[in-house]
Amino acid sequence: MNLSTFFATHAVFTVEDLRRYLAERGSTNQNTRKSLLAYYRSKGRVISVRRGVYATIPLGHDPETYLVDPYLVAAKLADDSVLAYHTALEYHGKAHSAYRRVMYTSQTRTQATQFRGHEYVRVPVPHALQEANQPMFGVESHHQDGVEVRVAGYERTFVDALDRPDLTGSWEEIWRSLESVEFLNLDQVIRYVKLLGNSTTAAKVGFFLDLHRESLLVEDDTLKSLRSLIPNQPHYLIRSSRSGCKLVTGWNLLVPEEILNHSWDEVL
Repeated sequence: MNLSTFFATHAVFTVEDLRRYLAERGSTNQNTRKSLLAYYRSKGRVISVRRGVYATIPLGHDPETYLVDPYLVAAKLADDSVLAYHTALEYHGKAHSAYRRVMYTSQTRTQATQFRGHEYVRVPVPHALQEANQPMFGVESHHQDGVEVRVAGYERTFVDALDRPDLTGSWEEIWRSLESVEFLNLDQVIRYVKLLGNSTTAAKVGFFLDLHRESLLVEDDTLKSLRSLIPNQPHYLIRSSRSGCKLVTGWNLLVPEEILNHSWDEVL
């Protein structure tokens, strides 16, 4: 059976994708599927990403050097994969730096995968979203080369970056990246902050929006909504960094002076 049509519409695929395609054409024999994969791998049309996941190599390209889109790979590593955190910033073109680590959320436990110079890391869906049965809150769906790519939208990514800086990068990276965002649906930002239910995250989001009121068109009502969610006592912006901090009273947030002063701007 010729799989040219399948390859033309599946830049990255799983064994299950191929099984469904063959079944629709009357072939349900597992050995046939295995034989086809072995044949096309020997011809350099297919390469293995990891067990059960494959990438298609277009005709005329070297399977050893062809650059497989890392976003498409991540999209196929789990049925509920969502590009998130720094990877979502990169996908949206808002990351200050390019990383070789690709992060995606999924409720399915998977091992980290190394492929073509990238490390693919699964991050659990935030517990609050699982509890609320809303794992896809704020997620966008895009279709590229036959692959559905789900990615955290701007609003979820904005909040996630402040909620989990350990998955986003240095504070310089976070600040520079978020400052490149030109528009946010602030109602959705507030909804997501409430859904996460973390008072420190609410303070971080409010603090950032307060500093960028003009550029992001932040109104007083938005800040008021966020202030109702902040902790009663001062919390550290960075738990592991408690020296050289200054209290931002309006948000009960102890913020390192390097962030308040944008000290990275002083480095030439």
